[in-house]
Amino acid sequence: MSDERPTRTERESPVGEPVIRGDPAVTGERARDAVQFDPTDPDSLAAAADTVDAFARNTVGSEDNVYMLRGAAACAALVRGEGSYTAAAERVGEPATVSFIRKWARVHDLPESIRRHVAQGHIAPTAAKHIARVAGEARLYLAWAVLDADLTVREVRAVASAVNDGTPVADALADQGVTLGALDLRLPPATYRELRRRASVENRTPDDVVAEALDEYL
Repeated sequence: MSDERPTRTERESPVGEPVIRGDPAVTGERARDAVQFDPTDPDSLAAAADTVDAFARNTVGSEDNVYMLRGAAACAALVRGEGSYTAAAERVGEPATVSFIRKWARVHDLPESIRRHVAQGHIAPTAAKHIARVAGEARLYLAWAVLDADLTVREVRAVASAVNDGTPVADALADQGVTLGALDLRLPPATYRELRRRASVENRTPDDVVAEALDEYL
């Protein structure tokens, strides 16, 4: 596998665009109501400010992940439109602090592959805030660990803090009992039979055969 293949660790779509919220496969009928925030349009920016204000007043205990992503999108658009976290917070006022807007704008800047799981409830928005604290491939490793190892928000926070303190992500996950790269798979019986047969005759482990096949596929 070539080392030149890009790893997407940052958001690629325009800020405020409802890529996930507007996808019926993820949000169902609510996709029709997805709001796009344009940081270059004064009316849209005003709507973003109103959304951030309402979001800041009603986040505790919310289980509506799509609502959370809409609030995050509004935070990100407001930051782009106003030019800084501080200016965005000043426009909205309390309780939308600089810290609040920064955290949620960073969630909106997570790559689509992670935000899809947030929208579907597989990753809690509170966990996504901590995933967004780390950069590069570490955020992907941490997000997939949430899915594969059922990490709690407290554990995600601990890993994010350790990574930001300089600990390699594999070591930080190991401290929480997670082996980076460990994944349980359920295969169709015929595929499972052939995988075991191939690994046996080639004197390899099933892990090696699967990894090679995925390297070629991906």
